[in-house]
Amino acid sequence: MPKLNLADIPWRTGSAYPGKLAEAVAGRSSQRLGDAGGLTQFGVNLVQLEPGGLSSLRHYHMDQDEFLMVTAGVCTLIDDHGETELHPGDCATFPAGDANGHHLKNSTDAPATFLVVGTRTETETAYYSDMDMMVKQDSNGSVFTRKDGSPLTADQIGDET
Repeated sequence: MPKLNLADIPWRTGSAYPGKLAEAVAGRSSQRLGDAGGLTQFGVNLVQLEPGGLSSLRHYHMDQDEFLMVTAGVCTLIDDHGETELHPGDCATFPAGDANGHHLKNSTDAPATFLVVGTRTETETAYYSDMDMMVKQDSNGSVFTRKDGSPLTADQIGDET
């Protein structure tokens, strides 16, 4: 089993979210550990959240399971049940098809990291709990629309154009 050298795996920033919605995750960076190790059946990422940073917009997946474990610092899990502090070693699971929108926030003044493992499927649909938005993903990429499939409007994504 090859050992991954974390120092050789680049940290990625940015988001596929449309328009100004991408600004919501400006404090997030990740290392794609599964990709670096050649994994194809599931993804593994180490994610760092700066103080005030969000892991994503609150969402849930239809076809992909997610598992996460906090590795350093404190993250606040925000889901349909409220807010729960997660400390190093604490884990959370999000089964595919469970409409419990979730994300993590770093509400502290120090960076926090967590490991996230998720199913890889050929296609996926995810819904965003706090807005009228969904994303469909396939081999061509991601397409963000309203939940009914109609186009997003400029005011929904924060664009002034």
